[in-house]
Amino acid sequence: MDRLTEMEAFATVVDQGGFTDAAKKMGISKSAVSKHVSALEARLGARLLNRTTRRVSPTEIGLAYYDRARRVLNDAGEADALVTSMQSAPSGLLRISVATDFGVNHLSPVIGEFLQEFPDIQVNMVLNNRYVELISEGFDMAVRIGELEDSTLRARRIAETARKMIASPAYFAQYGRPERIDDLNEHKLLHYSNQAQGAVWRITAPSGEKRQVRTAGWLTVNDGQSLLNACVSGLGIAYLPSFLYADAMQRGLVEEAIPGLPTEVQGIYAVYPPGRFTQPKVRAFIDFLVEAFADKGPDRW
Repeated sequence: MDRLTEMEAFATVVDQGGFTDAAKKMGISKSAVSKHVSALEARLGARLLNRTTRRVSPTEIGLAYYDRARRVLNDAGEADALVTSMQSAPSGLLRISVATDFGVNHLSPVIGEFLQEFPDIQVNMVLNNRYVELISEGFDMAVRIGELEDSTLRARRIAETARKMIASPAYFAQYGRPERIDDLNEHKLLHYSNQAQGAVWRITAPSGEKRQVRTAGWLTVNDGQSLLNACVSGLGIAYLPSFLYADAMQRGLVEEAIPGLPTEVQGIYAVYPPGRFTQPKVRAFIDFLVEAFADKGPDRW
């Protein structure tokens, strides 16, 4: 006989307090329930139930087995529900937290395509540059850039971006171009105040050594697009991702400050709490992002 059916019959007898009610619950005959329980006891070589003419109750061994069996049955039920959920059509409210710079420049232009493809999903996209707590703040997922902090969250990489120091030709004409990392100390540096590492740039030297450059002073902004605008205006050197500066660089509005340095590559991730990926709406949006940015890369934005 099927082990899971035997287990279910036994657990239902315990839950219902007898074979008759267990048979009604399972939709099978009383004799069938009895055969399943007897087969289970024979296989285990132990008596699991005390049977009297008035009532049925679990033995000490039966009670211990019941606790484990009920967990197994619940897990099996959740597994079945998972498959059903994953096959159902994506629908409902999807709350997303997205870094402002990436959301405005790259996610907003494609979100309409997603909504047309999945008309039963309503999207609430919150743009901000602070670190949000997904679960406590009620978000289904977030799009995050750079090194991920250790956490219980799941992540899927959707694209990559390069990070370079840039400034306008006008700035270099007025202040000169730094030739080495140490030269940056003599330049006007524009700081992104929302960077987790504080007012410090971590740069890889040609030798592979990791160097740190402090950027306090001159101008501090908590928005990447504003920093790019400051760069274009000739206010200084900023350390920005390629998804922000690519267009300006193609148009000649900004240039790399120290060409030849190793390229710093950062991942762009869809991040979601454990279990959320089973929701069709979350899975659909992450799959959409992966496809929408499939042709993007460190130097392709």
